[in-house]
Amino acid sequence: MLRRLCTGARPPSKGFRFLALFSVAALSGCAERPIPVATVPPRPLGRDIPAYQPAPTDSGRPDGPQIQKPTGTLALRDAVALALMYSPELAAFAWETRAREARILQAGRPPNPVLGVLAEDLGASRLSGAGLVQPQATIQLSQLIELGGKRTARENLATQERDLAAWDYETARIDVLTRVTRAYIDVLAAQEFLTLTNQTMDLGEQVQRSVTARVVAGRVSPIEQTRAEVALASTRVESTRATRALDAARRQLAALWGSSEATFQSVAGSLDIAPVLPAMETLQTRVVESPDLARWASEISRRQAALALEQAKGVPDVSVTAGYRRFTDIDSNALLIGGSVALPIFDRNRGGIAEASTRLAKAYEERRAAQARVTTALAESYRALSTAYDEINVLRTAVLPGARQTFEAVNEGYRLGRFGYLEVLDVQRTLVAAGAQSLRALGDYHKAVADVERLIGAPLNAGPTASPVVP
Repeated sequence: MLRRLCTGARPPSKGFRFLALFSVAALSGCAERPIPVATVPPRPLGRDIPAYQPAPTDSGRPDGPQIQKPTGTLALRDAVALALMYSPELAAFAWETRAREARILQAGRPPNPVLGVLAEDLGASRLSGAGLVQPQATIQLSQLIELGGKRTARENLATQERDLAAWDYETARIDVLTRVTRAYIDVLAAQEFLTLTNQTMDLGEQVQRSVTARVVAGRVSPIEQTRAEVALASTRVESTRATRALDAARRQLAALWGSSEATFQSVAGSLDIAPVLPAMETLQTRVVESPDLARWASEISRRQAALALEQAKGVPDVSVTAGYRRFTDIDSNALLIGGSVALPIFDRNRGGIAEASTRLAKAYEERRAAQARVTTALAESYRALSTAYDEINVLRTAVLPGARQTFEAVNEGYRLGRFGYLEVLDVQRTLVAAGAQSLRALGDYHKAVADVERLIGAPLNAGPTASPVVP
């Protein structure tokens, strides 16, 4: 510490006035600022659907939100809106973004001044070999002045970390939207499969009546009636199983917005639409919208900001001191002015700079790895999409029409005595299996669409042929 002692008979009020001015200068710039808000643009997928965002004055939801439980027929958009607004997982990411915004404010705060009070030479003799010695009281104020742009570097780093948290929130939002879409498709498929089993049961009852009539007429053996009853009972078991599967799918969908029960009766929409298969090259050009890739621009900026902060830490800071000293016995005052600076002899933060530089180089490799992962995932999802697309077309053009025509012809021929019951049972099973296969293919198609949309961060089809179950 270097000091310059200015002695002289001054009124105490001037010394205190000097300290007051120094305090004002030290505390300047400490006014409260509003919390900065993240500016990460949301992806096009579901951008118009509101999601949970805590307000600055929101104290959280410790007991969980009060969910308005849907009733009647539920649309996909309503299901997605419920999940985005009440999903506990998404709310956690939203609060993390708010915490990172508060960190920006803290990063911009200067160091606090230090107030010191010192009483010296208490009880000393008035005279000594070195001259006059007397009790004295000193009050001083010290302020650390950061050099090298440390505060700006901290704010830049906190801002980039806030943007990364916003990207994590955006990724979680699209993940929730995708899971809701897939669960909604499961409910829709379960509904249509239950309808199919009920239709199969109606066909079985018609066949049973025909068999009973032929048995009564003595045209066929009673054993065929037994076979028809067994087949009808099997269909009823399948209908019961489909009902339970539908109930389980409804509960799984409701759980995505935090509800323990499914209060809605059904979901709207239809799986049976004209499928569309976009070109793989088109999807590859749109993959830049993926939040998994878009976040890496902010990640690299964050590591560049971390490197800048470590470089700024290598610049030594300066501490300035101003004080007021009171000599009580001779009724005299003095002002103290001093400063100190660390000498960068042993520590120039070279290790911190090297670590930040290495992590920046690592980020470029991680971005390339993320691009490879997204490209691989897109290829796999496109494979599932094209497979389901081809299967749907074959089922629609060849399998289903042929199965229906065959069943109608064999059923009519059975009434006329041209075919036996085993032929009727065989074509009935073929028709039911083709219908179930068609439902599975349609469900797989819509789920693949949801997966592709998750990867490109945007709706797959924006035209009139877009799937009605896609938000």
